[in-house]
Amino acid sequence: MIVESQAVGPFFKNGFVVGCEETRDAVLIDPGDEVASLLAFADREKLAIRHILLTHAHVDHVTGVAAAKRALDVPIYLHRDDLFWYERAVESGAMFGLTVEPQPPIDIYYTPGQIITFGAYEAQPHHTPGHCPGGVCLQIGRRGEVGLDLFVGDTLFSGGIGRTDLPGGDYDTLIASIKNVLFAFGDEAVVHPGHGPSTTIGRERRTNPFLTTT
Repeated sequence: MIVESQAVGPFFKNGFVVGCEETRDAVLIDPGDEVASLLAFADREKLAIRHILLTHAHVDHVTGVAAAKRALDVPIYLHRDDLFWYERAVESGAMFGLTVEPQPPIDIYYTPGQIITFGAYEAQPHHTPGHCPGGVCLQIGRRGEVGLDLFVGDTLFSGGIGRTDLPGGDYDTLIASIKNVLFAFGDEAVVHPGHGPSTTIGRERRTNPFLTTT
């Protein structure tokens, strides 16, 4: 599996291209201010992006969606519970002094048991509210195998967890999502968070101060 992660200021939010090394089909996850360089990477590597997948709709995770949609003309996916955040991206950006494009319509809302295929791989969304109402973890792996690469948005970080003080956030719900959904993937699962370096479920279960004391 091909995984490219990039982050730029002001938010230093991780955006991802995840691709199939055999067919060169790919997905784009959380395109933000780094969208141009992610699209350039896909072009250099001859990857055909088939889907735009959003882990949630806080403004730093969606500032590149409009540009990605224009460039790719592929479906945008989001959990319906985060639509209110998605629709207020222009206003949210203005709070940071940023000009954000109005968002193109969501094409497909995540549903339980949904499987999104690209090449020999598939992405399965799992609802993980707490940081925001519509947060999801995207479990990615080869078709027919248990995916052990988790793209978790801002639910879980290396040594930290997502903030819960924004509208729709809830601390107890976030901890429950981590322990009941993410921990269930097992200690070997790799966590690709929305900010900072990758980690593993095992490392966070054993050492994350927010999780070892709750």
